Amino acid sequence: MTVIAGRYRLLDVLAEGATGTVWRALDETDRHKVALKELRAPDGLPADEALLLYARREREARAAARIDHPAVARVLGVATEDGRPWAAMELVRGLTLAETLEAAGPPPARETARVGAEVLAGLRAAREAGVPHREVDPEHVLLANDGRIVVTGFGTAPEDDPGPVGELRALGRLLTAALPSPSTAEDERARELRALAEELSGEGQKHAADRDSGRSPDPDRIERELRRLAAGGGRPAPSGSAGAATEASAGPGGTAGSGPGAALVVADQVVRQRPRDEQRADHSREQDVEAPGRGRPGASTSCSRE
Repeated sequence: MTVIAGRYRLLDVLAEGATGTVWRALDETDRHKVALKELRAPDGLPADEALLLYARREREARAAARIDHPAVARVLGVATEDGRPWAAMELVRGLTLAETLEAAGPPPARETARVGAEVLAGLRAAREAGVPHREVDPEHVLLANDGRIVVTGFGTAPEDDPGPVGELRALGRLLTAALPSPSTAEDERARELRALAEELSGEGQKHAADRDSGRSPDPDRIERELRRLAAGGGRPAPSGSAGAATEASAGPGGTAGSGPGAALVVADQVVRQRPRDEQRADHSREQDVEAPGRGRPGASTSCSRE
């Protein structure tokens, strides 16, 4: 079997995207399995431009390694083989939010709030590390078996940075996608979460002025609200009123794990109609600048949109 950079032994293909192939590989130095992304230049790209592209991809992967947050998967290293960079990432067992929504429909509002809180925390940690996300969506969010919510797809070029406002708008759209259609039967938590999603995304006449002016909700407040909803807490009573509620915090969302973050997380795709416990598999998500790609039928799939 092929060994990359004298270290990573290729085992099998997990996914293929527009700009490369994601392999399950064995790190010969510590005998741990990793997700290894083979980066390729588009067909027909002149050699000098391909070199520039490879240099950019390597910088992006190394930049993503600066993120240190449990809601972002770890970059384990960047290797070079034949002038091309290969990015090694941790393997994370789980399904993407997109797959979960397709297989089982929207989760309970409490779980959606937990997802939102962890995604926001991961985005904020990444921005602080100088590695903003281009636009998080359900394909970029992995629901791991260990309880972690893992954001993937980091490695944005400076000119593609949507800014903090753009990140919050994207989070609002993600929350909206994870909520069921509005219903008179939905509970107070679902209504509050829907209102937060609309505020973040700037939807509706109520938030049109903020959207048009570029004003953004306070991320500290949004994260507190999401964690309160995830913990099952009610809306805080006005300050000074009798029996004022104490805002609950879900802490880190009950997540486990830690470590520097990710440009990709790789995993085996599974048959969505199997029981939920059997659906969980090694999963990897690598996001590229180009259009999404899909794996072979019956094999792992990967959305490529760095």
